[in-house]
Amino acid sequence: MMRTVAATCGLADGWSPSDIFLPSDASQRRAAKLEGAALGLEKGVNVEAEKNSDVIDVKYGRKGDPTTPACVLQTLSKLYLEKHLQLRRPAGSTVFFTQETEKYQQALADAETRLTNFSRDAGVAAPDELRSDMAQQVSNTEAALYQSQEAVAADQQRILNVQKQLAATPSRSPTQTVSNSANILLEQLGTNLVIAQNKRNALAMKYEPDYPLVQEADKEIAEIQGAIARAEQTKYVNEASDRDPTYELLREDLAKTQADLASQKAAETASLDSIHSMKNQMVDLDGKAVKQAGLVREAKADEANYLLYLNKREQERASDALDAKSIADVAIAVPAVVPALPAHSPLLITIVGFVFSIFAAVAVVFVAEYMDPSFRTPEEVAETLSIPVLATVPRQAA
Repeated sequence: MMRTVAATCGLADGWSPSDIFLPSDASQRRAAKLEGAALGLEKGVNVEAEKNSDVIDVKYGRKGDPTTPACVLQTLSKLYLEKHLQLRRPAGSTVFFTQETEKYQQALADAETRLTNFSRDAGVAAPDELRSDMAQQVSNTEAALYQSQEAVAADQQRILNVQKQLAATPSRSPTQTVSNSANILLEQLGTNLVIAQNKRNALAMKYEPDYPLVQEADKEIAEIQGAIARAEQTKYVNEASDRDPTYELLREDLAKTQADLASQKAAETASLDSIHSMKNQMVDLDGKAVKQAGLVREAKADEANYLLYLNKREQERASDALDAKSIADVAIAVPAVVPALPAHSPLLITIVGFVFSIFAAVAVVFVAEYMDPSFRTPEEVAETLSIPVLATVPRQAA
């Protein structure tokens, strides 16, 4: 900073006796003069921190052109502010945050694209929720399976009981019983008896009782009379029967239970297949949910980084805008200006110069007198040499 101030304000442009010892090369000579001017400027600038305040007091004074101290202080103030901004905000921070923002923005876009492609390729948007819903469906299906198994066991036991009851129950039962004698047979036998008697009477009129035909007719009459006697003693019973209602009820119940058993077994098989299929789907959804969760976490991390660096980038842009307008937490309270009046009053300087010149003249005369080895009066000779003066020759004017 001091070298820049010395170069800007021309502190190394003048000539001094020490320049004869500098290198003859122009660039080296210029560098050496700037370094010397910077060292002298560093010694001449007085920097003090005011007590109980955040104010820095910088003073610099120099004889000669009054614009030179003003240039030094103004340039030094400008360089100090620039250095303060550089130290407070490293150079290139805006570019860095801009690059990081663009990088994480692209990463976020890629993560969202992968998440969208995953949902499209997997054919599922929310596998975690679907897995929870399917777990509830598996629970409900298992409950229905248990109910089907209970119903199957109950139907099988019911079929065994009904079959036992059917074996012990007759299929038909009598509904009406009528007892009748052989009236028709008696009528037929009476007709036959009359015919046989008429036949015997006709034979008796022609033949003797011992004639074979007559005896045969007597025998036939006796047989018919015996049949009539037997028919009168015989009773015919007519019974009417119908299907037994208990047997029919058991048979219908058996058929219904067998049909229910078949449907319950079909439902049990279907439930087992559904449970197995849904469990396989749950395993598949679980893998998809884990993969989707990883993609979501990656997208959220990229989004958080993107928002972080976006905020940092906007802060850096605002800081750059403020720095461009020289707005910072450090400012020049009283800028240096070229003085219109000298630092000290001319009258005071004249008086002081007059007094100083008197004292200087006296001192010079005293020194000259003290350093002059010649004798001016006979008394000095006698006093200094301790010998008497015999004669003196006065000085003649030229």
